[in-house]
Amino acid sequence: MSQLPNSSSCHAGWLGVVSAEHVARGVSLDIAQVHHGKRAGLARMRAGDWLVYYSPHRRLSERSPVQAFTAIGRIADDEIWQADEGDFRPWRRRVDYRTDARWVPVTELRDVLDLTAAPNWGYQLRRGLIPLNEPDVQRLHLAMTGSAAPSAPVGPGVAPTTDRAAGPAREPALW
Repeated sequence: MSQLPNSSSCHAGWLGVVSAEHVARGVSLDIAQVHHGKRAGLARMRAGDWLVYYSPHRRLSERSPVQAFTAIGRIADDEIWQADEGDFRPWRRRVDYRTDARWVPVTELRDVLDLTAAPNWGYQLRRGLIPLNEPDVQRLHLAMTGSAAPSAPVGPGVAPTTDRAAGPAREPALW
């Protein structure tokens, strides 16, 4: 990767491993949900942290490969709440997604991410939520949006960094 902006001011990031179908639903609702709705992973995040989703497959029950980074956004606040979907009560957080982000195949970034530097790097994806270092957040943000990750904090009373006027994210159709 060519020169990166100063990444020392970028907030911490997280990589959530989620099917593309579930990512699309989360983006449409402006929420994050990881580990099949468990609270622990969400509790590790802080307002202003970046969340990047990696989707190995289109749907949870199918094995149609996607193998791409499919969404990026910032955790909007420190509130974690439990949704009620009948028999399913997942924990969630609000996220300000970059709606101008495009899907980026992992093959485009494999040689530049610290995340993918080790042999057998994919084993860590089984954890479902992985911390990202600041340079990788910058590289992913740049690849997905064409711009450097803003370093200003977000949270209650602070305007989000997403560009809601940009329209829907550029992504392949799910169906």
